[in-house]
Parts: sequence; structure tokens; C-alpha cells
Amino acid sequence: MALTLVTGGTGHLGRDIVDRVVRAGHRVRVLARAPGARSDVEWAAGDLATGVGLRAALHDVDTVIHAATWSPIARRGSIRPIDFFRSPSAVDVEGTERLLAFGAEAGVRHFLHVSIVGLDEATLPYSRVKLAGERLVRASSLSWSVVRAMPFYYLFDRLLSGLAWLPVWPVPTTRFNPVDTSDVADHVVTCAFDGQRGVRAEIGGPETLDLVLFARQYQDARRLHRRILPIDLSETRARGMGFVVSQGVRGRLTWTDWLRRNSPEARSAA
Repeated sequence: MALTLVTGGTGHLGRDIVDRVVRAGHRVRVLARAPGARSDVEWAAGDLATGVGLRAALHDVDTVIHAATWSPIARRGSIRPIDFFRSPSAVDVEGTERLLAFGAEAGVRHFLHVSIVGLDEATLPYSRVKLAGERLVRASSLSWSVVRAMPFYYLFDRLLSGLAWLPVWPVPTTRFNPVDTSDVADHVVTCAFDGQRGVRAEIGGPETLDLVLFARQYQDARRLHRRILPIDLSETRARGMGFVVSQGVRGRLTWTDWLRRNSPEARSAA
């Protein structure tokens, strides 16, 4: 049976991808710095940032789903001034380059790379790092696919929760359509095994929302009462910050439904 290696398989998106690949009946190997608890997958100890363990992880692998990334903002759930000046590239650029090279040595037949919608116009350092990694995939001799996704709901939940202490929230009025990782995982796994290659349809959420409405829906769901100060951004500046609307496949789970499913009450009952 063909073997699929998933990088980033312990992250929010990666866990959803692993669930779906296993459910589809494929053998799955997860690259991680330390083995996880689930027993229905193989675990390969390795580190994209250093290259340790990558050759062994790719042994006998037919398909790679590269969902690993290193976003300081996502890791800490907040934005700091440093994020406007630099972002680490060891995983997304150097790590991707190593994975491609070792994958070619191992005879990998398909390399699917998960990327972000709107990178060509985005100016934030993390976006430039992601674009550099994506370009490496596109230039690779491997048979490749690229799936760009909109930012995930869980990230905005973390960012907005970090604003809860503020009496006034400055919020851009621009429109965009973030998405849930479950919908992205469905699309990614379809693209990994349907036999097609190259740049695939990007994926975003089902609704195009003004960020002010997005923040108000968050406040309503979390029973917060904060004044929202709308901030007008030019289209160029908004796109530079990654606030775009996906023109591809649309997911199914709405922001309000995601907030309901991930409320403190729902989490405690799970």
C-alpha cells in the first residue's frame, strides 16, 4: 500500500489532514520532532529546520503532503512589532528545500504543498517567507501541486481573544473570507489523490465578511461588549496585509458556526 508522509501533522490543519488520509484507507507517516499518541499512523522523528531525520522519514514514501509551517504570530496568538520586520525561514524555506531534495532522492511521486492565498501581493515578512517556499516547490523536478488557503478561523479566535482587555478595538473595514481547517483538509486530501497536478483551486470560507462584522460576531459569541473603531485601509495596503477574498473553492463551515462549536461551553462538554 502506498505511503503518505504528512509534515505539520500535529498542528491544527495537519491533524485534520491526517484524520482524512487515514479514513481514506491510506498508510500515513507523520513527521514530528517527537512521536504523538495516536497508534493508527507511523511516526518519523525529524526536524525540517535542521534536516535531521528527513531522509529516513521519506523512505518508501509515495506522496508528501507538506503542511508544516512556522508562523510566530500563530504560535503565540498575538502580533508584535518584530513581525513587521522579519520572520524565521528555517522551516518554510530551508526546510522545504531539504524536503524537496530528499524527496527527489527517495523517488517521491507527488509533493503537495499547502500555501496561502494572496501571497503575490502580501508584504508581511511571514508572507514573503511562505512565497519563497512555494516558489521552490514550483521550480522542483518533482511532480507537485500547490493548494493556497485563506487564514484559519482558529487563528483569528486567538488574535481577537488577545484584544479582550481593550475597551476599544481598532478593526480594518476590509473584506475577506477566512476558513476552517476541516474544510481545507477536505480540499487538500482530494487534491493529493485525484491525479491532477500543478496549481490547484485555492480555498476560502463560505462567507465574505467585513472585518468589523467579523469582530462583532466574535464579541456576540463570546458575550463581550467592546467598542469597535473602524479603520479604513486602501485596497493596496489591505492586500499587502493579506486581507483578500479567495476566488476558488468555498468551505462549508461559517464563522458563527465555528464560534458556536468552539465556545467555552462546547469545549467543556466535549
